[in-house]
Amino acid sequence: MKTYVPFCPDEPKTRLSDVMTEQERVGFVYACLADVCDSVDTAGAEPVVLTTQSLDGRAGVADRYQTVVRDEPLTPVVNAVLTDEKKPVAVVVADLPLVTPDALRRLYEPDAGFVVVPGRGGGTNAFVTREDGFRVDYHGTSFVDHVERARKLGCSVEVVDSFRLSTDADEPVDLVESLLHGDGNAAGFVEDRFEVAEDGDDRVSLRRR
Repeated sequence: MKTYVPFCPDEPKTRLSDVMTEQERVGFVYACLADVCDSVDTAGAEPVVLTTQSLDGRAGVADRYQTVVRDEPLTPVVNAVLTDEKKPVAVVVADLPLVTPDALRRLYEPDAGFVVVPGRGGGTNAFVTREDGFRVDYHGTSFVDHVERARKLGCSVEVVDSFRLSTDADEPVDLVESLLHGDGNAAGFVEDRFEVAEDGDDRVSLRRR
């Protein structure tokens, strides 16, 4: 199954700017991208990176996996893929530091017309569609909107509850999850720079090494 991985390395992860430099944030998103593509490949699917700019050989991805450069916002570029691509087709976001092949197999295995993994806060982190007419809109609580759209098309819907696919990396606290539960390129990138610190209130935070 073709799995498209939208990727935008322009000024990435600005909400991590309190703990990471711009150069570190760029390195981190490329590490996440490599983890997602490698996991898709190991799970038996075909990763295709939808990137807003050339990868220039970064992260060992461009030399191993197909890339398509389209400098467009997320919603129209994914909808163009859904219009043209033979179904079933999957879309998985690039910023999943805990992704594993087993987690992705749980996305690919159901035979429902629309299979979806919600992100925290109501987003859509991954989906498979078998319906030619399905289109996305990533604004707001896109998970709710996408489920509603699929049902209006008459699709059966299966929601996959996956900690590893629901955890993206937007805030500093998300990097703690990467340290505690990750074992890929992204986790290694974070571990080289940070460690988990306890604040005495049964909470944990990041601390520079």
